[in-house]
Amino acid sequence: MDHAIIDVLVDRLSGLMPRTAVVLGSGLGSLVDEVTDAVRIPYADIPGFPESAVSGHAGELVAGYLGGQPIIMLAGRVHYYERGNASAMRPAIEALSGIGVQALILTNAAGSVRQDMPPGSVMQITDHINYSGMNPLIGEDSDGRFVGMTSAYDADLSIAMRNAAIRATVPLFSGVYMWFSGPSFETPAEIRMARTLGADAVGMSTVPEVILARFFGMRVAAASVITNYGAGMTGAELSHEETKDMAPIGGARLAAILTEMISGGN
Repeated sequence: MDHAIIDVLVDRLSGLMPRTAVVLGSGLGSLVDEVTDAVRIPYADIPGFPESAVSGHAGELVAGYLGGQPIIMLAGRVHYYERGNASAMRPAIEALSGIGVQALILTNAAGSVRQDMPPGSVMQITDHINYSGMNPLIGEDSDGRFVGMTSAYDADLSIAMRNAAIRATVPLFSGVYMWFSGPSFETPAEIRMARTLGADAVGMSTVPEVILARFFGMRVAAASVITNYGAGMTGAELSHEETKDMAPIGGARLAAILTEMISGGN
């Protein structure tokens, strides 16, 4: 564990000790504006913290209160495709664990492979398929690397998310997320394959963080904001601009769910 990161976070948080953290995906950074008494720490100010070069990822840690409960948000993540490193987010997740975070809520922008789940929808991730073949624990030399993934997504957190969606009156889909390495989008044939293999949405992130969080003993929940249909489903070409344009629509719905979830209905 990098104690330099821990020392910086403990010092800057000034006694705030959240037990829940959220990682915000592409175009979802506006949720940090809902945090009260916010402490903002640019990733560049945290030694060893991963910095993303992807537009739509702010690159700052925001700590404070959401729905009256203490929270840490990571506004931005590093993706495998940026550096060819599946463990790029390990320093950040290890640091969260080191300061006492017990539950990690992951969010992302994703493409739907289901006609009945259109752009603007929110999908709770109930399981995933690691199609990339990469793993953030490759090279780890302890027996802890053999992480069980049968219950990767915590049952109690999943129930809390569904109940929060009901209270927020936001429709919540559920399904399986398939991780492609990116950065190019999938082909129509790959989308057909994903559907055949049981995926409901596809994306370029999150799965490494789930594995790392479980490695560090954290409970996990995750949700996707659907920004587009998969390649070949509409005939239109996909783009990152479309992702950024559509993410705030579903992002507002996911923000309402997360606020209810974290506040516990208070």
